[in-house]
Amino acid sequence: MLTQERLKELLSYNSETGIFINLTQRARCVKKGCATGNKYSNGYIYIELDSCRYLAHRLAWLYIYGSFPEKYIDHINGNKCDNRVANLRLATEQENQHNQSCPQTNNKSGFRGVSWHKWGQKWIAQISLNGKTKYIGLFNTAEEAYEAYLKAKRELHPFWVEEKVA
Repeated sequence: MLTQERLKELLSYNSETGIFINLTQRARCVKKGCATGNKYSNGYIYIELDSCRYLAHRLAWLYIYGSFPEKYIDHINGNKCDNRVANLRLATEQENQHNQSCPQTNNKSGFRGVSWHKWGQKWIAQISLNGKTKYIGLFNTAEEAYEAYLKAKRELHPFWVEEKVA
């Protein structure tokens, strides 16, 4: 198991940028003094140390606090690459799901929490809370349903950080 001491032998961590720097030449492609980390297809950054892969946000937590978190770490701003310690917080599994903002790939409305209600011939807004689906209402447009979903999300998902609209 990786310790804080071993981590600090191998890497330095800038808590203001979230970037790790190699302190040693660990392999041909891992050069001393260079930033390190690779991106998974899911957007998280990982770093290989002592033949094991670790998620960078978990390494940041270990580096600063001295132990790996028992549960989840949430990226407050929803950016999986932003591993600044100020952007990381402990979370339950449910809290960690609050920051998901993209609709599922099979979603036809284009809005998270909104789908077509076949029998009612309207758009339905729903939200998940404590593992259960909560009905919000039926609406004439997908946009109206999404506004109702956002209102419920603000009230029910305190870990959620609302996206900035340009």
